[in-house]
Order: sequence, then structure tokens, then C-alpha cells
Amino acid sequence: MTDPYIATRANSPHDTIWFETQPRHLTGRGDPRHIPQALRAAGWTNRSDPDFPHVLLVSPNHRHSVVLEPDPEPYGAWWRIRGREEDGRHWYTEFGAHTPVEILAHLTDALLQPTPEQTPPIWSPLTAAGWSYERDEHGNEIAQHPDNILSLERWSVEPGETFHWRAQAALPTGGGGFQRIWHAYLDDQMPHLIAAFTSALASDEPVQRGMYDVPHSHLVTQEQRGPQGEQLAAAHEVRLKAVRAAARRARRTPARTAASLAPLAAPASPAAGRAR
Repeated sequence: MTDPYIATRANSPHDTIWFETQPRHLTGRGDPRHIPQALRAAGWTNRSDPDFPHVLLVSPNHRHSVVLEPDPEPYGAWWRIRGREEDGRHWYTEFGAHTPVEILAHLTDALLQPTPEQTPPIWSPLTAAGWSYERDEHGNEIAQHPDNILSLERWSVEPGETFHWRAQAALPTGGGGFQRIWHAYLDDQMPHLIAAFTSALASDEPVQRGMYDVPHSHLVTQEQRGPQGEQLAAAHEVRLKAVRAAARRARRTPARTAASLAPLAAPASPAAGRAR
């Protein structure tokens, strides 16, 4: 007996006409399954409470956790990620509701890779993409996207204290105010993950979204082209297979060296089907 069809947004990869949408930082959250399915493919454990509207995933070594918990508050954190480095340092980062999953996935994919010996550059990919950059006498830094909507800053409340990071997409409302579209707070103790995240901010690659399935349709352009349901599902499955293969190689290698994990397949969105 075939299960009855129940209309839900979980069916959207096959039931939606997809539009190539840009700029990617204003395209809205996308399909949230894009991230949990990849983490589960890498062996992360699902610790979610089935009776509560959240997703809780824990890494095989119990050092990292990712929580997706929808928050009705406009400035609430939908994604919260915690980690502990091998040297004992702890870090925390969070992301707002409309953070595009294709951007966030650069950070979560980096969780599946060995920590690089040298931190990749953070600011130079942004300036190479046309962002402005300023640094003051206290070491505070800020970079601004050419559209003046998206920014990244690293600042300290008091000189000599711990630095904090914030990425923000916000629209000016006049009188010095602004309307936030999405935000990210990042810990200074996770530089390689910040570098992975900001490399995604520098990308101008469009993403697939349903028509008007964006927080501010007047800020994006949408054209009916690019991969559709079956193609998106196939690309997502290729991504998951690459993650599974990398995780198997890592388990066979006692010491996680830089050769342990191959680069992940290019992100595809939206996610489709159920994680295996």
C-alpha cells in the first residue's frame, strides 16, 4: 500500500519551479536540510527530540554540535553551533533565520575537514570581490559589500579585550536605523571556520529558489533557468556520497591528516529526499 501524499514544504524540491536567484546573500534561508543531511552523512548523530521543533546533531567525536531551532523573534538565532578544539578552546557561533544555507554550509563543511595548519585568508577574498575594507587604530576591522547591505566586522568592546565577529545583511531605514535581514555572530577562537564562511560571502554564484520564496523579492533578480527538481536531487545526492566517502576514509586513518578527507562536492541547493 502506498503512503498517502501529504502536502508539505518537504516535498518542494520536486514540486517547485526553481529560479536562478541572486545576489545569493539576499536569497533567504533556502532548504535547511542541505546542512543536516550532509552532517548525518558524515556520521553525526541525531539527538533531536521528536516532540520538539528542532534538529540537534552531534559530531562523532562529541566536540561539535549543530542546532537548528526556529525562533519567531526577528533577531533570534535559528542556527547555533558549538565546538571544542583539540587544544581545549571552546567557541560558539550563531546565524539568523534568513542566512542562506549555501553560505552557512561552507562553515559546516569545514567542520568535516581537518583544521588547517595555517588559517586561510579572511579579508583578501572579500576585497578581491570588490568589498571595501577599513581598519582603525585599535585593530577593529570592517568590510562592506558594494551594495552596502552586507557587511563583516571584527571589533573589540575595549582595546585589548577579546575580538568579536559579526556578519550582517541590513537595509537602512533612515535616521541612522536599519532593518536586519540576517545576521551571524562568530567567535574569534575559530579563525579557519570564519575563513570558510567569508569565502562564501565573497562568492557571487547564484542559488536556486522558488519564485518570491525570498525575504525581500525587490532586492533580488530571479530567472527561470538552472537545475530543476530531478537535477537538484541528483546533485545533492552526489554531495552526500562525497561526504560519506570522505568520512569512511577518515575512519580508516588513525591520525586525521590533511589527506584524510577529500574536498566536498560543490554545494547544491535545495536539498532533496531523505538523508540515508
